[in-house]
Amino acid sequence: MTTTTDDLRLAADFQPATYEDWRKLVDGVLKGAPFEKLVGKTYDGLKIDPIYRRATNTGPIAGRAAVAPWRILQRIDHPDAAQANVQALHDLENGATGLEFEFAGGPGARGFGLADASKQTLAKVCDGIHLDAGIMIALNPVIGRENAGETFADVVEARKIDPAKLDLHFNYQALSTVAVRGAAAAAWADYEQPFGKVVNGLIKRGFKGPFVLADGRPVHDAGGSDVQELAFTLAVALAYLRMLEAAGIDLDAARAAISFRLSADADQFLTLAKFRALRRLWARVEQACGLAPKPIFVNAQTAWRMLTQRDANVNMLRATMATFAAGLGGANAITVLPHTLALGLPDEFARRVARNTQLVLLDEANLAKVSDPAAGSGGIETLTSQLCEAAWAMFQEIEKAGGVFAALQLGLIQNKVAATRTAREANVAKRRDVLTGASEFPNLHEADIAVLDVKPSVPIAPADATIKFDALAPTRLAEPFEALRDRSDAALNAKGARPKIFLANLGTAADFTARATFAKSFFETGGIEAIDSEGFADAAALATAFKASGAAMACICSSDKVYADRAADAARALHGAGAKHIYLAGRPGDQEAALRTAGIGEFVFAGGDALATLRDAYRRLEQA
Repeated sequence: MTTTTDDLRLAADFQPATYEDWRKLVDGVLKGAPFEKLVGKTYDGLKIDPIYRRATNTGPIAGRAAVAPWRILQRIDHPDAAQANVQALHDLENGATGLEFEFAGGPGARGFGLADASKQTLAKVCDGIHLDAGIMIALNPVIGRENAGETFADVVEARKIDPAKLDLHFNYQALSTVAVRGAAAAAWADYEQPFGKVVNGLIKRGFKGPFVLADGRPVHDAGGSDVQELAFTLAVALAYLRMLEAAGIDLDAARAAISFRLSADADQFLTLAKFRALRRLWARVEQACGLAPKPIFVNAQTAWRMLTQRDANVNMLRATMATFAAGLGGANAITVLPHTLALGLPDEFARRVARNTQLVLLDEANLAKVSDPAAGSGGIETLTSQLCEAAWAMFQEIEKAGGVFAALQLGLIQNKVAATRTAREANVAKRRDVLTGASEFPNLHEADIAVLDVKPSVPIAPADATIKFDALAPTRLAEPFEALRDRSDAALNAKGARPKIFLANLGTAADFTARATFAKSFFETGGIEAIDSEGFADAAALATAFKASGAAMACICSSDKVYADRAADAARALHGAGAKHIYLAGRPGDQEAALRTAGIGEFVFAGGDALATLRDAYRRLEQA
């Protein structure tokens, strides 16, 4: 007997479920609360519903060739050329399919990079590397230093390699660079002619490019939103397209000279939709130029701003999610920032993890085997369309201002990014946007993580800058909490002990465990060590235990029921035992006045401004 797939249909014995059936069940759970309670919002104000119907009349977005894997790029950022060469060879021998050259002082160097872009340095870095063996080489030239693109071309010619056989991305990124620096040596119109001359020269030498990079990372690094990153990237790409056309390059060849780069972070669905949206947006620009859309080359780099110095191993998980999303979103090449980069120059182990993150997703999870797997998904298609509409509107706003350079001079882009960054920082401070290991679930006893003993370089600011504006300065979201942990480490090194807080647990374990666990995590995110205790029923015993702990502050932890009976007495006992400041875990409700009268100074609870509370705690400790 033969069977068909219809005979084995999943859930064949159950009635098909509809959206309306689901809504009925949800409405029953909500018990009269508005359905909008389940609707989320992005930093751009885009709505994210809890469930979607299947999208219709949609198809895959043209991106990578069918079943083609993305390029696995590895940063080459050791300042010593010989060491950089060792790293590059090792990476290529162990799975990398491309190399990304960073140069010291560049906008994306993250404090490291090759010391210079001289012919001698580049030749040494490339020693033993078969540049024409199908590997991708991505340069990141730095404005104001040696012209890395032309110098690399000299190296290629000296080795008598046919430039047409190279997969060489020159990645000139003048606009992104000046955006990060907040300074330019001249107006954009003055950049266009020499910039176009360089690209024309490389084309005449036989190189096929791409030559310029529309890089959205500056907006993402500065805390901006996905819509802002897309709009900025689109505006930069259009400025380059105009520049190349003005340099006498055919419009079709000019668009082929441009590649794109976006940041990929741990927000899986937004990242996936953002990469899809970019292709749709640029296709619209191509159509406006009278060109039939062609697939663009999109680079991804895992986000700098999501990296943490504390519990840095969690960065591996963030990078995995970001790579997963960018890969499914159609990225042509992905660079994973090693998980220790925020601590220093990554060692061989961290580089291997960055490389293998991609290898596992490609070779074991087979993510590249399906082209645009999100096509037809109601949620992703809706989010992609929303990003396109909002990004196009901001892109038009930038164009009305005179283009991306003029918009930077006016502060139009920076003001929007700053507003988003402020909102983002507020949510981090309140621990609504969780950074595991930094703002939640800290480990005060984590072991040190090894990095190479190499001193970071500093970004380059042109001495001859004649135009200045607010910079899109990169940030890491965990920095405020890390600063408090650094203060704790300094106290430990200087005094042999960290700042402490005594957890004054009242009642049984069932009464206090939940809030004691919350309070421990709350204070230790700021490096204030929580001294746990058994549950107390007697105020005198509580006072004795507090004195023995050596702490200067205390936090009362228990249930609302126990608080009503014992919290005031506990606070008076702790105050009498010398507590400089007393907290209570949880919202006080209608007991607040009585609890404050008893000596409780502050209440800590989910959604409160943890960062402000912790900073204030240090201020009180310093005054004690």
